[in-house]
Amino acid sequence: MPTALLIAPAHSTEMVYGPEELAALRVLVDLAAPPLSPAEARDQPDLLKQAEILLSTWGAPRLDEAFLEAAPRLKLFLYGAGTIRGFMTEAAWDRGLIVCSAAALNAVPVAEYTLAALLLGLKRAWSEAARIRAARAYGEKDPIPGNYGTTIGLVSYGAIARLVRQHLRPFDHRVVVYDPFLSDDAAAAEDVERVSLEELFQISDAVSIHTPWLKETEGLISEALIRSMKAGATLINTSRGAVVNEPGLGRVLAERPDLQAILDVTHPEPPAPDSPLFTLPNVFLTPHLAGSVGPECRRMGRAMIDELRRYLTGEPLRHQVTREQAAVMA
Repeated sequence: MPTALLIAPAHSTEMVYGPEELAALRVLVDLAAPPLSPAEARDQPDLLKQAEILLSTWGAPRLDEAFLEAAPRLKLFLYGAGTIRGFMTEAAWDRGLIVCSAAALNAVPVAEYTLAALLLGLKRAWSEAARIRAARAYGEKDPIPGNYGTTIGLVSYGAIARLVRQHLRPFDHRVVVYDPFLSDDAAAAEDVERVSLEELFQISDAVSIHTPWLKETEGLISEALIRSMKAGATLINTSRGAVVNEPGLGRVLAERPDLQAILDVTHPEPPAPDSPLFTLPNVFLTPHLAGSVGPECRRMGRAMIDELRRYLTGEPLRHQVTREQAAVMA
């Protein structure tokens, strides 16, 4: 039975790997110690030296040369959360380490949040609720796009956007996509239309951003794009705040009360205390909760236990991340 360790801050471990997950883990491997924090693991080099498999989640140890040298037998790293950018290094890729991530499972609640935001956004539910609260009366409604025959634009078409598309199938929307990596054949298979980023913003009644935060994508959503949006349109961001020109977003929203923005992410998080995002009546902030929260986190831990079982039995892995994939992922 291979030797394994679970290394992450205690609060993260408890969220992702509950009693059932830990019991399932102990059936598969020799868990050499109770769950350890990264600091505790560094202080026990004898444990790291024998570990062949590491499991982790938010707050994972950085897999730099020093850590890898301390763990010479390490072959598999299972990360029960989303992006691996915070801990992966070139040294770990060069080592040939197999890395698996629960990003696909974290995509599930993000897609659910996005679906809800889209449907309610097209009903202008947030803006109408804010208007009624301010006026203390119902009054006359602003024009409402609704959910029949309206156009939804998805910016980037990765795992989350694909799930959003699946969730939208029972509804009567036109779905357009901007993604330079999406082929015409793939778009046809997904029943989406490929358009330019400029056209997407001009024709969509609701735009949902799913772009990974890379150096090349910082500020991708420019002030000019936001300014070009249709009257009464909704902008949703569940990706990363840095892909949006937020000062420009604030200026446009101040000038155009017909637009509404639903932002689960900002840059920085939270926004600066003097940010207009806190005071604009057509901005609706949530504190980065679209991803896994509460019991949803255990889905990611269970996925990594299942991935470990596949690894040990020689089955194809479902959640492995390659060096090439990591370069273009969030």
